[in-house]
Amino acid sequence: MKALITGSSGFIGSHLTAELEENGYEVVRCDLKATENTVAMDILNLEMIQHVLEKYQPDVIINMAGQANVGLSWKKPQLTVQLNTVGLINILEAVRAVNPKIRVIAVGSSDEYGSLEERGANVTEDIPVKPITPYAISKQAQELFAQLYVRSYGMDICMIRLFNLGGPGQAKGYMISDFASGIAEVEAGKKEFMSVGNLESARDFTHVDDACRAVRLIAEKGQRGEVYNISSGVTHKAQEVLDRLIELANVPIEVRQDTKRMRPSDTPVVCGNHNKLTNHTGWLPQKSLSDILEDSLEYWRNQAFKL
Repeated sequence: MKALITGSSGFIGSHLTAELEENGYEVVRCDLKATENTVAMDILNLEMIQHVLEKYQPDVIINMAGQANVGLSWKKPQLTVQLNTVGLINILEAVRAVNPKIRVIAVGSSDEYGSLEERGANVTEDIPVKPITPYAISKQAQELFAQLYVRSYGMDICMIRLFNLGGPGQAKGYMISDFASGIAEVEAGKKEFMSVGNLESARDFTHVDDACRAVRLIAEKGQRGEVYNISSGVTHKAQEVLDRLIELANVPIEVRQDTKRMRPSDTPVVCGNHNKLTNHTGWLPQKSLSDILEDSLEYWRNQAFKL
């Protein structure tokens, strides 16, 4: 099996490459710039995509390229829609022209569900989506286009909605990586304390390795036209996550709440339901929150000493 991954050098893309290669796949790694192991492919350049597909003839394409920063999506909504929505349309058009039998995995987000309120305790794929950020709208729009291409052209497309991930290599800007990097910086003597925001919200966390295994199984066993949540099905409050990371610290950690980071959530609990994914592919999460926290902290310790 030959898989082409866009955005292959990113957090998820790099872990997905490893997951696929360990399971016998030939992987074509694509990113904006070519390297010794990476093919140049701009998802906004239709001709370039077609050329890459004609040359490498993949069996499956997993689109990890895009703009994933919610905050940036407010500042640059046009770029966000170009990369997340138009980028996938270009991939689908190239697949339709080169080989419509190629399976495509369109990567979406749990942000598509929007403000869930009491429904957040058990988020299934059939809950109506109500995206409330430019990022979430761009992801929902790509999903609608994917469904359109399934219905209109009979193409082989599966869609996924990723819930919160964690693990080594995740950039700052996400709860666990922010906490882990803050602790590592205090341990390294680069900061005297760590700043935090709202600690009351409860979220569902999946180890990036488990998520990548889920993507592989969807590529192999997922049903055409279906949407799959990738989630752990277990929630943890931010306060618990912070407390457990502090327990792993090598030095006492002073925590200060920053009013600038205090953003009340209208969805206090978000827990993804992965029953459909499990029923269709047999996937179950194998790594715990402890694994996520230990791996994340070790990664950020190494980063802190490099700086």
